[in-house]
Amino acid sequence: MSIWIKVLIALAIVAAAGWLFRFAGQKATGNKPYFRDMNYAVAFGYALGVAVILGGVWLYLQPAANEAGAPVASVLYFRWTVHGVAVAAAAAFVFRLFGRYVGTSGTRRMFQNMPLTAAFGILVILIYAFLAIFAGVLAPHGQEQVFGQANIVPGGNPAVGGNPDFPLGTDQIGRDILSRLIYGAQNTVGIAFATTVLAFLLGGTLGFLAATLQGWMDQLLSRGVDVLMAIPSLIFSLLLITVASAWVSGTGLTIAMVLIIAVIDSTRVFRLARAVGMNIVVMDYIEAAKLRGEGLLYLIFREILPNATAPLLAEFGLRFCFVFLTISALSFLGLGIQPPLADWGTMVKDLSAFINYAGFAPQIAAAPLLSAGAIALLTVAVNFVVDWMLHRSSGLKE
Repeated sequence: MSIWIKVLIALAIVAAAGWLFRFAGQKATGNKPYFRDMNYAVAFGYALGVAVILGGVWLYLQPAANEAGAPVASVLYFRWTVHGVAVAAAAAFVFRLFGRYVGTSGTRRMFQNMPLTAAFGILVILIYAFLAIFAGVLAPHGQEQVFGQANIVPGGNPAVGGNPDFPLGTDQIGRDILSRLIYGAQNTVGIAFATTVLAFLLGGTLGFLAATLQGWMDQLLSRGVDVLMAIPSLIFSLLLITVASAWVSGTGLTIAMVLIIAVIDSTRVFRLARAVGMNIVVMDYIEAAKLRGEGLLYLIFREILPNATAPLLAEFGLRFCFVFLTISALSFLGLGIQPPLADWGTMVKDLSAFINYAGFAPQIAAAPLLSAGAIALLTVAVNFVVDWMLHRSSGLKE
C-alpha cells in the first residue's frame, strides 16, 4: 500500500471522528449552543489535533534502534525535539515566575500579564545577547583557530571519531564548532542588529521628514522609495554585493553588505514611518508646537517620534528577523559575512556534508542543524516578543 493511500485513509478516519465528536457532543449536552453552533471545520480540527497528539506519542514510544542495532534517525530527532520543547517551556515558566517577584514594580507588573511565549522569547534574546557580548570569554577557542584534527564528529566519543576536547566536533578545516557557534552569536546577531539600527535611522528619519514637510520633498522621497521597492530585495542585494565584491573583499565586503541591506530595508521603514507620521502631524499638539516656533528637528524627535514608538518597535523586531535571515542566506551563498569571522549561515553550508550520516549516525548529522537551529530559534523568539508587543500596544485584552 502506497504512502498516499495510507494518508487518505488516515484523513478519512479523522473526518469521521470529527463528525462523531460533534454529533456525540450535541446529544450528550442536549444540543447546547457550543456544540449546536459548532461547524464541521472546528470539529475536524479537534479530531485532527487529537490524531496528531496520539501520533506523536506513538512515534516517541518507538524503539530508537532497529533489530540490527542501527539508530532510527526519525525517532531520535523527534525525541530530541520533544525534550527541547519541554525544557524550553519549563525554562520560560521559571523565568516568568522569577520576573514576577524580582525587579522593579513596572517589570513585575509586566511579567504578571506576560504570556509564556513572550517569556520564552525574552529569555532566548537575553541568552543570545549574553553570548554575543561575552563570546571572547565563553568560547573555549578562537573563531579562526585551526587545529590539526578536521571533521571530528560531535558527541566527544572517541569510538565513533569524537574528541572530548571538542564536544561539538570540528569542521572541514579543523575549527572548533562550539567556539564558532558562540562567536556566531556575536557576528551574525550583532551585525544584523547594527544593520537594522542603521536601516531604522535612515528610513525613520526620512519617513518623518516626508510626513512633516510634505509637498515636493514627500513626493521626491516617496517616488525614490517606490523605485527601490519595485525590485525584489534579496535579488537586489545579491546583485549589489556581487558588484561590490569586485572592489572590496574580506571585512570591506562585510561592511558593504551592511550598508546595502540597510539602504534596501530602510525603504520598508520609510513607508511605515511616513504613514504613522502622517497621522500624527495633523494632531493639535503638533500645530501648537509649530505656533510656538519649534524647529523641524524638535517636531520630529520630540513630538512625532515619542508617539510613534509602539509601531516602530514592533516593526524593528520584524525587520530584525528579515535582516537576520537575509544575512544568513547571503553568507550561505558566500556573499555575506566573510572569513575569518564565524557566521551561522556559512556554518550551515560548511557542515552540510554531515547530513550524509543521518541514516546510521544521527548525532553526527545533527552538526549542521546546530547553526540552522540557532537561526530558527532566534527568529521564533523575536516573533513571539513582537506579537506580544503588538497585543499590548493595540489595547486588546485577553
